Amino acid sequence: MQFGIFSVGDVTPDPTTGREPTEHERIRSMTTIAEHAEAVGLDVFATGEHHNPPFVPSSPTTLLGYIAARTERLLLSTSTTLITTNDPVKIAEDFAMLQHLAEGRVDLMLGRGNTGPVYPWFGKNPADSVPLTVENYQLLRRLWDEDVVSWEGRFRTPLSNFTSTPRPLDGVAPFVWHGSIRTPEVAEVAAYFGDGFFANNIFWPASHYERLIGLYRERWEHHGHGPGESAVVGLGGQFFMRRNSQDAWNEFRPYFDNAPVYGHGPSMEDFTSQTPLTVGSPQQVIDRTLTFREHFGDYQRQLFLVDHAGLPLKTVLEQLDLLGEILPAMRAEFESRRPLGVPSDPPSHAHRAAARTAVSQADVAVG
Repeated sequence: MQFGIFSVGDVTPDPTTGREPTEHERIRSMTTIAEHAEAVGLDVFATGEHHNPPFVPSSPTTLLGYIAARTERLLLSTSTTLITTNDPVKIAEDFAMLQHLAEGRVDLMLGRGNTGPVYPWFGKNPADSVPLTVENYQLLRRLWDEDVVSWEGRFRTPLSNFTSTPRPLDGVAPFVWHGSIRTPEVAEVAAYFGDGFFANNIFWPASHYERLIGLYRERWEHHGHGPGESAVVGLGGQFFMRRNSQDAWNEFRPYFDNAPVYGHGPSMEDFTSQTPLTVGSPQQVIDRTLTFREHFGDYQRQLFLVDHAGLPLKTVLEQLDLLGEILPAMRAEFESRRPLGVPSDPPSHAHRAAARTAVSQADVAVG
């Protein structure tokens, strides 16, 4: 089971002091958070992609390349790479380059994005978001899997005998997750290609995500990748914890009440009862996280959002320290409940490269 964190990279004033970090401070804090995530034993750091204020991570592979040079074990990912507004050629090149720099410690999550005004900034129409998603991923897949590509589609200029460089490390493309909160077509694409499916599991009740994950598992099996329970699923989540539960509630409340995404809306009591947000003690975070598998089945990756809503860097690092303390217990509990035959981790680069080598050797032997 992989555990990690993801960042949306928001620049938000601290509601308790009124101080707003500069963009430079926020970017540097994200790199510090990633390094600390590795230090406390987490497996994954993921960054979002945004092109509008108050967010700073407009160039995820630049950020992740820097973090790759400062870490040794941490798997580097995105919590959204915009498959709708990015050119598939550039995605193919950027992430293959990052693969080489990070020695394979790379995967990515593709998503449509939820900010309509961004589309025309990149010459796209938000009404085309679903067909853009499907067509762009089909091209991206070919650019990674085929050395020479000739292609013509609806949304970009044709390609003739084109080779994307650099080629993926060891001939194996980065593992791809598809993130969605409401789009069955995305679940279908993920299942068809045997990719992972990620539900952010933050803003909605579990029942909202159950339908999409259930569809993904059903279609995974339909497309011949194995039993639905073996499909590769990832979930988001968020928490704020202190050793004393009431301290957590008292400290987090002003941040919750003023958060850009849900502040000035439902009360924290209502939100924690209706969504996976957990505010409380470390044991309460363990207990709540373990309930996710009751709704979604066994899964392979759990990412938490911890650095948002104006929380100071010092507080975020303290949250990571507490998460590091409970990681062994959460890992043990999840694995003790996992049925035989259900993978505990997503496919690693090393495993996929070895499988590719074995297939190539078998082909040579038969030939």
